[in-house]
Formats: sequence, structure tokens, C-alpha cells
Amino acid sequence: MGTRLHRMATVVALALMAMPVVSRSEAAAASKATYYLSVGDSLAQGYQPIGGPHTNSPASGYAQGYANQLWKLARGSFTQLQLQKLGCGGESTATMIADSRCSYPEGSQLDAAVAFLDAHLGEVAFITIDLGANDVFIDCGGDSGCALQQIGTNLPIILDTLREHAPGVPIIGMNYYSPFVVAWFDDHAAGQAASAATVAFNNFLEGIYSAAHVAVADVESAFAVTNFTDTATLHGVGPVPLSVYRACTLTWNCTAPPLGPDIHANNDGYATIAHAFADVMAL
Repeated sequence: MGTRLHRMATVVALALMAMPVVSRSEAAAASKATYYLSVGDSLAQGYQPIGGPHTNSPASGYAQGYANQLWKLARGSFTQLQLQKLGCGGESTATMIADSRCSYPEGSQLDAAVAFLDAHLGEVAFITIDLGANDVFIDCGGDSGCALQQIGTNLPIILDTLREHAPGVPIIGMNYYSPFVVAWFDDHAAGQAASAATVAFNNFLEGIYSAAHVAVADVESAFAVTNFTDTATLHGVGPVPLSVYRACTLTWNCTAPPLGPDIHANNDGYATIAHAFADVMAL
């Protein structure tokens, strides 16, 4: 009996020796939260023309946008995922680097992102970014030549900076939808011209993202920006091109005052953007 117990004890001891040893630091790391960092303009902020004025704050307005919805979609894939949302309404590639249109304790939105990444090295699961529209609309007053030059200079700097402070962390950009295809109601050719301008702009952005090895969420396709062939029935109007239908149903741009017309996405639009990101991430 004593010999059998001795043999059993030996077997147990050998089995315990063969088991991997998990250090206290490894156990702590396994239970650490991971983070999703969202940066960019009013779409990253999640602005909608409800819930308060659009003030100069990254948390102003009704700020339940695509980042919030993507965070919900991604929670099952990442341990204790938390959202750090830094997006700012009106932000351009220039103002993100310096003189942000929102107030950040660290300075600019990029400074805030760098500070967050440095403070959570090894804890960030992924980063999303959308920028460029306000270079056209605000900084350059619709001058495409000015905007393309500015974006071409600044966006690579932003992406390189994020990469430097988040080595190995996936960064996903996005192209844009086109709320302006609703010009189709007054002039069919104008609606299609708005679509073509958006595609050209998106191609430019995609080239920059590709050069930086950044994946792109295809929001353009999700909003059917180029589809003037298929139709859908718009309430109170009748059949319209799919491009126009989605611009009307996924943004506030066909909404009557006082909430519209407004180019920002609505809840369904932000969900559509979130799913475009999720498709790239295979969530």
C-alpha cells in the first residue's frame, strides 16, 4: 500500500512539473482590459443633430456613432474591450496635428491619441480613423486642389505617428459616403456628379491608406454611392436610385428642418459604417 502511494505521489509530482508555469505578471496580463481607440472627425465622434448643440467638444451632440456600435460588435472578440473615443466635429488632417477644433488636455487630438497609446502600450486591440472631409469643406472652402495637397501631406504623418506609438496594432481607415447624391432630386446629372466626385476623393484616400498598409472600411459601397441603376421605394416619394435611397435613409440629409437637412449619418447609417469596419476585421 505504501509503495503504491509513493508511486502515485511520484506521478502527480511529475505531472505538476510538466505543467506550464503561469507567472503573476502573465496572469495579470490575461485579465487586463484591451482598448479600441477611435480618432477622426464628426463621424468618429458620432455626431447627430439631436441631443443638444454641436459645441466644440469631442463629446458634444448625440455621440452614439459608428465607434460605439463597432465596439459592441467587437466585444466578443477581445477581452474586456473598452472604447476610447477621441473624434472631434470639424477636425481635418491639419487640425488633428495642431490646433484641434476640440479641446484636449494634451493639446491636439493626435497628441491625445499618442498619450493614450503610450499609457496603454500592448493593451490596444485596434485603431479606427476617418479624416479628410473637413479639409475639403472647412479648411479649403471646397478647393479640391488645396484639400488634396493638405491631406497628402498630413494624413501619412498621422498614420505614421499612430503606428510608431502602437507597433503591431491594426489601424483601419474608411472611405466616405456621399450625402450630396440627393441633388438627384433636382438634377439627375448633379446627383451622379456628386457620386463621381466622392469616388475620386475616396480613391485618393485609399491610395494613402494603402501606402501606409492600413486597411480601409468600404463605406462607399455600403452606402451604394455609385448605384443609380437599382431602385428602392422611398417613403413619400416612390422609387429612387439605391444611391439616393441610402443617402436619404442612412443620413439626415433628406430630413425636414429643424433636424435636417444634415449630412451626418443617423443611427442606421452609423450601424452601416460600423459593419463596414467589422467586415474588414472579420468580426
